[in-house]
Amino acid sequence: MKPRIELGTAQIPNDGGVLKLSRREQEFSIRLSGIRGELMNSRAYNSEQQLAVLGCAHIIKGSTPAKVVVGGMGMGFTLAAALAAVPASATVIVADLIPEVIEWNRGPLGECAGRPLDDSRTKVHVGDVGELLVDRKEVYDAVLLDVDNGPEGLTHSDNNWLYCVDGISEIYNSLRPEGVLAVWSASPDTMFTIRLKKAGFKVEVRTVRERPGKGSRHTIFLAKKPWRQQSKK
Repeated sequence: MKPRIELGTAQIPNDGGVLKLSRREQEFSIRLSGIRGELMNSRAYNSEQQLAVLGCAHIIKGSTPAKVVVGGMGMGFTLAAALAAVPASATVIVADLIPEVIEWNRGPLGECAGRPLDDSRTKVHVGDVGELLVDRKEVYDAVLLDVDNGPEGLTHSDNNWLYCVDGISEIYNSLRPEGVLAVWSASPDTMFTIRLKKAGFKVEVRTVRERPGKGSRHTIFLAKKPWRQQSKK
């Protein structure tokens, strides 16, 4: 077996560790310093795709131009699936805190997901996805979050804000009526479901596999904003 070739490293802000991108033949891998195993592998991406497929399923092609936010560039699979799910008139904004991750996807890593950054509907925000959700300049049809290992931050502690009561409320307010917040998680989280409901969302929890029909089981939280705001319990 051929050895892995390191292609790049990136420092996560606030001492979050170092990301390392490597390649072995046609397989790419992203690892985090101090953590055993891989954060991402280009052969296991079904759950990242399902995040977009499920999170954008309500968007009707041919209707008012949709706006979607993808929090977390990763290897581009969620972005690519979101672009495939929305009409030609849509805009999909991908946000990532780490500029090197964007550049990796503009380079050789972009081959994995079909170079979604080259799609004219894609807009890039280098910075915290939370900045897009609190500025109130836009309202969104869907917000797809895969910025960490789930509701409990692993790589960047500031990600925890997105999953707390205040952060969830900001996301709720950034969505159109019947808009959807979809969150990828490595595991179930009952307390996160409770927080979503307290913010006013109708919540469904799905279990998906990292590869079609096999591999690790991941969780996707689907939180829909009602057409009319209901009293929060």
